[in-house]
Amino acid sequence: MLAASWPVHAQQGGPPLLRDAETEQLLRDYTRPILRAAGLEKQNIQVVIINDPTFNAFVADGRRIFVNYGALRESDTPNQIIGVLAHETGHLAGGHLSKLREQVARAQTQMIIAMLLGLGAAVAGGRAGAGNAGAAAVAAPQAAIMRTMLSYQRQQEENADKAAVKFLNATGQSAKGMYETFKRFSEQSLYASAGADPYNQSHPMPAERVRALQELAQSSPYWDKKDDAALQLRHDMMRAKVSGFMERADTVYRRYPASNDSLPARYARAIAAYRHGDLRNALALIDALIRVQPSNPYFYELRGQALLEGGKPNEAIAPLRKAVQLSGNVPLIEMLLGQALVASENKGYAEEAIKILRAALSREPEAALGYSQLAMAYGRKGDYAEADLASAQAAFLRGDQKTARDLASRAKTRFAIGTPGWVKADDIVNTKPIKN
Repeated sequence: MLAASWPVHAQQGGPPLLRDAETEQLLRDYTRPILRAAGLEKQNIQVVIINDPTFNAFVADGRRIFVNYGALRESDTPNQIIGVLAHETGHLAGGHLSKLREQVARAQTQMIIAMLLGLGAAVAGGRAGAGNAGAAAVAAPQAAIMRTMLSYQRQQEENADKAAVKFLNATGQSAKGMYETFKRFSEQSLYASAGADPYNQSHPMPAERVRALQELAQSSPYWDKKDDAALQLRHDMMRAKVSGFMERADTVYRRYPASNDSLPARYARAIAAYRHGDLRNALALIDALIRVQPSNPYFYELRGQALLEGGKPNEAIAPLRKAVQLSGNVPLIEMLLGQALVASENKGYAEEAIKILRAALSREPEAALGYSQLAMAYGRKGDYAEADLASAQAAFLRGDQKTARDLASRAKTRFAIGTPGWVKADDIVNTKPIKN
C-alpha cells in the first residue's frame, strides 16, 4: 500500500520500498549539496528507502541511491548518514556501475575462453593419463579472473571513499560521521573477516580501509565541525518516526521511555500509540505536539492518518487539508487527503478527490494506491470509463499485468476511439510483459 507515512510500496519484481514525505524531504536536503558538488545536481537522482532493518546503502542504477531504513534509524547524527550518501554519490559520479558491467562482461568472456582452453587441456590430459591436471587447468584461470574482479571492486570502493571526502569538503561538512560509520562496520566485521584472504573480498579489508579513510578525513579543515542544531532535531525526529512506525511497541517505549520528554520521544510514542490501537491516547499526544509546533505539516498529517486508519475518515479530512496547505502540496500528503475524501463515502467529495489525486499523480506517476483511490472517486461520480482506466493503471504498477490488460480492455470499450483515455488504455493492453 502507499500512504503518506512508512507504508510498503510493493511493486512486483522490485525491493519493498517505504515512502514518507517528511523523511524524503530530509534526505533531499542531505543530498542536494553533495550532488551539486559532484556535478550531478541536474540528473534527478533520488534517494529511495528500502524496507530493511539492517544498516546498508547502495546504488543499483544511475539515478537512485537506495538506503535501508535501518541505516536511518542507526545513524546518530545527520553527518553519519550524509557520509554514507556521499560515498554512494561517489559511485554514481565515478560511473562505477557502467564500468563494473563492462568489467563483468569482459570477465565472462575471459572465463569462457579459459574454460574452453581448460577443457581442451583436460581432454589432452585425460588421453595422456594426467589425472586431475585438466581440472586444475580449468580452475586456475577462473580463480585468477575472479581475483581480478574482486580487486577491481575494492578499488571502486576506495575511489568512492575518496570522492565522498572531496564532496564533503566542497560543501563545508565534516567527514567524521562517515569515518565513524565505517569504523563501526570494521569493528562489527572484525571477527567475521579474521583469517580471510584479502584478495577474495570485494571491499577493502575493514581495518585497512578505515585507516585510509581516517587519514583522509582528519586532514579536512571541517573535521571537528558539528551538525546544525536544527538539522540534528530534524534527524532525531526522523529516527523517532522510523522507530514508531517500524518497530514493536515495547521496543519503541524502551527507546523512548515516558521519562524522556523530548519532542522526538513524544513523536515516537504518539506514532506507536496509534499504530498499536490506542487512538484516543494517540490523538491527545499528537495534539500536544501540534501545540508545540503549530506550523509543522507532518503533525497534522499524522493526526489525519491516525483518524483515517482508525475508521474516522470524515474527521481526518480537516487535519489533512491543513497538512497539504502547510507542506506546499506535497503529493504523498495530497494522496492521503484524497484517500480520506474517498473513504468518507460522501459523493459530494468525489470531484474534489479526483482533482487532488490527479494533481498528486502528475508528480508521483508510479503511485499505485493513488490510482486505486482515483478509480474509486471516478466510480462514485459514475464515470466508469475513467474508473476502469485508473484501476488498470493501479494494477499495472502493482505488476499484475493480466488484471491491468483486462481492465484496460474494458476501459477501451467505454471510451471513444482515439480519445486520450482510449489511447492510455490501448497502451496498457499492448504493453509486453518484461521477461526476466
